[in-house]
Parts: sequence; C-alpha cells; structure tokens
Amino acid sequence: MIMAEVFKILVINPGSTSTKIAIYENEEELFKKNIEHPTNELINYKVATDQFDFRYQTVMAFLKEIQFNLQELDAIVARGGALPPLNAGAYRINQSMVDFLKERPRADHASNIAAIIALEMSRVLGIPSYIYDAISVDQLTDVARISGSPEIPRLSITHALNSRSMAYKYAQSINRSYSEITLITAHLGGGITLGVHHQGRVIDMISDDEGPFSPERAGKVPCVPLVDLCYSGKYDHRTTQRLFRGKGGLIAYLNTNSALEVEERIAQGDQEALLIYEAMAYQVAKGIGELATVVKGKLDAIILTGGIAYSDMLTRWIIERVEFLAPVVIIPGENEMEALALGPLRVLRQEEKAYEYDLLG
Repeated sequence: MIMAEVFKILVINPGSTSTKIAIYENEEELFKKNIEHPTNELINYKVATDQFDFRYQTVMAFLKEIQFNLQELDAIVARGGALPPLNAGAYRINQSMVDFLKERPRADHASNIAAIIALEMSRVLGIPSYIYDAISVDQLTDVARISGSPEIPRLSITHALNSRSMAYKYAQSINRSYSEITLITAHLGGGITLGVHHQGRVIDMISDDEGPFSPERAGKVPCVPLVDLCYSGKYDHRTTQRLFRGKGGLIAYLNTNSALEVEERIAQGDQEALLIYEAMAYQVAKGIGELATVVKGKLDAIILTGGIAYSDMLTRWIIERVEFLAPVVIIPGENEMEALALGPLRVLRQEEKAYEYDLLG
C-alpha cells in the first residue's frame, strides 16, 4: 500500500482588523486562531506595511503558544496583497514581490504584510512560500476597465480569495460547475467588495473604494468635493488617504468599526446608528443592482458572505432590495484559510503549477 505524502502548511492572513493564522496537514486543519486588533492598536501606523513587526510577532506568538515545531512545515502561504494584475492561482513569493508591496502597492491594504512575513520565515526555514488568489486577481473584460478618465483606469482589487471560494462552494452545493453559473458575490467585512462571476471568471467588480462604504472605508464619494478637500490644505496626503481608508465608513460616522456595537446601539434606540447602518446595506444593494446589468440580469444567485453576513439585520435589508433579481444565499464568514491552504497543497502535490512572479506581475 502506497502511503499518501503528508504536507504541513502555515497560513497567514492579515485583515484590516485581525490576523488569522492556521496550520493545515493536507486538507485537515490542525490549529487556527483569529486574533482581533482593536482600532487603537493600529491607528498610529501610517500604512499597512508599517505593521510588519507587530504582525510578525503576532504570528510567532501564536506558534509559540501552540508549541509547534517550525521544522515540520513544508510551505507557507500568505494572503496575496495589492500587487499588479495577476492570474488566479498560486504565485511564489520572492523579493521582487515584497519590494513592490513595500514601495508601490496598488492600494494600502493589510494583506500587503502577509507576503513580507511569509518570505522572511521561508528564508529562515528553507521552504517555499506562496500567495494564492491575491486581491489583485484580474479577469475584467476590456469594457469593464474604462473609468471615465484615461489617467485613472479601473483596477481589479477585490476579496478574490473568499469570493471565488464561496462561489465554488455554492456551485458544488447545487451540483453544478463554477464555470456554468452566473453569480454576484458581496463580501461584507472591514472592507466591502462585490464581483460578478460568469463562465468561471470575475468579469467585473466593485472595489472597496468605488462602491459601498464599510466599517472603516468611505467607499465611493463625490469626486468634485473630494478634489476640493485634497487641495484645501486641511490634511496632508497620508492623512487624507486615512480619512477614506481606515477612518471612513462606520468609524467616521459612529466612531466604531464594530457592526455588533452598532446593532447594540440601534437596539437601545440610537437613530443615527440606525440611519448609517441601513445606509450601508442600501449601498450594498445598489452595488448588486449595478453589477446585475453586466450580465443583463441573468443570474443564478446572489451570495452574501464575509463576517458581517452573520448580521440578520443587515442581510435582511439587502435581501429586501435585491431578491427580485435572483435567489439570495447567505454564506457568512469566510472560507479563506482553507482556500489558502488547499491551493499550495495542490502545488506541492504537483496537481497545479505556481506562477513565477516578476515586475510585470
């Protein structure tokens, strides 16, 4: 009898307000922890990559806590950051990738730190490190790239990993292939992104800076007042960015990024909290309606996923506005850790090839 080879993979997934860490042995999850970071722990970092030491120590503390022998690892996989347009699938992490994430990422996002941590650890351990389904996975059609200004083309930056994973999961649940169905996914988390999946590709999307506001991002705002604000002299460049990415959305209106806290305030009769929270759901529904036009309304389902999809209140408001388009399926939380682990596992098993990252992505 031939014994199947055993691979152990460390998964590192920094989010805007958390660090998720796991260890998988083949398909089995051995350890997992979701470490929440209150706003006051992160607020003084100018950009996400400044958090490297803080997040690195978070990972190492977890490994020490579970008394895991790092020499048992076969690979490390990190959530892919705001890189140039990439194919879906696995990429080897190298210095070129890390330099891009440090010096000129396409967006300031917590996921930018993951590959930096993974490469540091993989060099010490002498094992490969990968990203999988990075947030810059780009499958847009040519017409979807047009923004209205040649100097500002639309960029495909979404929660590709979770969205594609949940789309695959839904397809399996109805015994159909992902490439045969047409879906809209709405990832409801610290940032909110939406995507329309058609014939196995995300052919259009709404990124977290061109659509609904979220717990900590302002989303799409009127461009003329935005330009005026940028030239007002009131804020410097980085502070202005933080107003819209990090201190926007629920934080700006209600001084919290916690949906649970907002719902508690609503239950206590806070009318402002009610208005802002409902507005967030309203904008998500508008985004879903916008993407429905891409496929001329021919949808098999709409999937609401991400951490805030656990909210009955928010999802009910969204469903009331979009259920006329297609059945709405709620798959709360995320399947990111498993999706991250299984991608490199297929590479280690030689079932899938990893791309080699270069400066052109």
